[in-house]
Amino acid sequence: MLRALAALLIGANLLFFAWARGWLDPAVPPPQHGQREPARLAAQLNADTLRIVSPQAASAAAASVACVEAGPFNDADVGSAEQALIAAGLPGDLWKRRELQPPPVWLVYMGRFNDAAQRRARSDALQKLRVAHEALDAPAELAPGLVLSRHGSREDAERALAAASAKGVKTARAVALPPPPPQHWLRVPRADATLQARLGETALPGGTRFHRCPR
Repeated sequence: MLRALAALLIGANLLFFAWARGWLDPAVPPPQHGQREPARLAAQLNADTLRIVSPQAASAAAASVACVEAGPFNDADVGSAEQALIAAGLPGDLWKRRELQPPPVWLVYMGRFNDAAQRRARSDALQKLRVAHEALDAPAELAPGLVLSRHGSREDAERALAAASAKGVKTARAVALPPPPPQHWLRVPRADATLQARLGETALPGGTRFHRCPR
């Protein structure tokens, strides 16, 4: 009985050894492990293009990827800039258009005068009061006029107007310039060194170039 059991165990071990070595293939496929994994190797995509790089090289490659953008463009030029990128072989989903509305500009203003002579007379009066000012020749609804100061908010303009009034200026007022047209920017969120070079070679309207995005 023991001899039969021993013979059975030896036979099983020999059979397992033959299977593990692939001697029974193709009748019985061998196990997929170690160096004998042709199916996994065949499934690899472009395995010959893989490169092992040092941590320093990997960090340098990651640092070369940056957000870059070009602008500002007006409404007419932004379309031309996008067409130039497409013509250079850069797909439209590579960049994003970003629109920025410039902030309003408030003036401490005098005018609108009937003619240049009336403006000169008012300018002479301001000089006698030692109040700094400049001529305003645009937009048409405010020109010809005089600007005593420019501000980023109505509140600041009102404070400057009060200070001018304290100096003897009687007919000035706070007005807002007509809003300027929006500005457009083309932003590439992630551009490696190769892509940055291609973007730099693309001719854009007005000679505009791509540069790092502001933080």
